[in-house]
Amino acid sequence: MNLVGELHDLILSSTNTVVFTGAGVSTGSGIRDFRGKHGIYNDTFRGYRVEELFGIDLFNSDPSLFYTWAKDFVYDLEAFQPCIVHHVLARLERSGLLKTIVTQNIDRLHTLAGSQHVLEVHGSPSLHHCQKCGAMLTYDEVAPIVRAGEVPMCACGGVFKPDIVFYGENLPEAVFSQAVRACQEADLILVLGSSLTVYPAAALPEEGYRFGARVVIVNDAPTQLDRRAILKLDDLTDTFMQLGDLLDGSLP
Repeated sequence: MNLVGELHDLILSSTNTVVFTGAGVSTGSGIRDFRGKHGIYNDTFRGYRVEELFGIDLFNSDPSLFYTWAKDFVYDLEAFQPCIVHHVLARLERSGLLKTIVTQNIDRLHTLAGSQHVLEVHGSPSLHHCQKCGAMLTYDEVAPIVRAGEVPMCACGGVFKPDIVFYGENLPEAVFSQAVRACQEADLILVLGSSLTVYPAAALPEEGYRFGARVVIVNDAPTQLDRRAILKLDDLTDTFMQLGDLLDGSLP
């Protein structure tokens, strides 16, 4: 049996599978990752490294920098569709074989693919809140403003900020607590497309391992959890195409 066959059997025999996803999953949808060889953090914008644009202090001092850059990345998500990985994960959930997706991604593609129980530990641009009065706007309300080259402003004079976790901000406490509990209760954790370098989120799969979960890693680069994985595969797209074919023969 090949490795994908072993993965298929592990999923079928698991009673509580949790998936942890990183930016590598969404590269199959055409979205650049952050830290890879061709990741967006290798870019600069108006003299800043793109990574700096996600710093809360810089956002507070000049939100136009983030919004001008994000116009063609964060606020053009409609141009991207879920890939084979998103779709197979949604199918596993519908079949009762996947309990929870914990994701570092902010692109909402898991939800678009049909997954219901998604924990976005780094937040999401689905909602925006005024930093001054707390008023709320949706992504659909903010995106046209940003694409028009403007900063979304509140009637009170405050600036709307996406509910993405910026550097210098804490992770959403309730969501992170749910993610910790999900990993602690899992008997199988699939780590997909994550380098496991961004903490504290990157510690979640290891937390599951400490509580007895078997770990499978599908990522094209080494991670610090490889030595503890029961399976390690490299190619996400090929793995999930094969897995989808195997599920055709084992699911109604």
